[in-house]
Amino acid sequence: MAVIDRLLAPDSSFQTRFFFLAKRFVAGETVVAALAAVRELNACGLTATLDFLGEDVTDIAEAAHTRDTYLEMLAAIERDAARTNVSVKLTALGLLVDEDLCVEYLSTIVERASHLPDPFVRIDMEGSAVTEATLRVFERTYARFRNVGPVIQAYLKRSPADVERAIALGARVRLCKGAYSEPETIAIPEMPTIRKAYLRMAEALLSRGTYPGIATHDERVIAAVKAYASEQGIGKDRFEFQLLYGVRPDLQLQLARDGYNVRVYVPFGTHWAGYFYRRITERKENALFVLRSLVGR
Repeated sequence: MAVIDRLLAPDSSFQTRFFFLAKRFVAGETVVAALAAVRELNACGLTATLDFLGEDVTDIAEAAHTRDTYLEMLAAIERDAARTNVSVKLTALGLLVDEDLCVEYLSTIVERASHLPDPFVRIDMEGSAVTEATLRVFERTYARFRNVGPVIQAYLKRSPADVERAIALGARVRLCKGAYSEPETIAIPEMPTIRKAYLRMAEALLSRGTYPGIATHDERVIAAVKAYASEQGIGKDRFEFQLLYGVRPDLQLQLARDGYNVRVYVPFGTHWAGYFYRRITERKENALFVLRSLVGR
């Protein structure tokens, strides 16, 4: 793991020389490049959420830079009339340094976003070490601004209670399976069990939640969600499917053609290696794509 950690470091030669490998999954290194990707998605009937990559910041100046990048991003979204909102990782806003400052920086972003046609700000969920703090910052911010909501990871054993708490608050949730390596004491290890847990929480959010984001590429889960919504008379306008940039674009387009709201998570920035590593370890097809990219050069 030490070798992987060195490769994924923001200042590593891998990070600076091998961006071509990540181009399928990362929309570029600048706001301009990210918005160009959003325009292409919008032209296909898809909406987006933009995420400036970076996490585990331990320097206040870097956290302030992340805040300022989001403010720049929101201004550019407004100028372009792009159909997108934004997602943010709290450790990039200084959560590991000063929680109060993180709340301040997040609130600044959320308040600025409130003036956009799509004012929503998604708080990404990171590793379990910051789950509790992330949800605490969310609730502190949500007490002032309602255009903000968390991600909940279905493989964590605590997540059903977190889903119920979000439903009670009326908060919008993005439900995903979870992409971080976690111990079995706190996370479900087997995919069939994760899938069942995901569907139980998805049903709760569809029935009693507020416009949930069903974030998955698992076609069995998608089919089950469609069937449940149809059986319960839950309209297609009451939720959205969310998928990752560069992963199953055919599925994204088919869902949109079928009349579902589809939002694509579009990451960008120079700190792309950690995100890229999680994508290629998630799916065999993603790893094969990267290998083909290497052979083709």
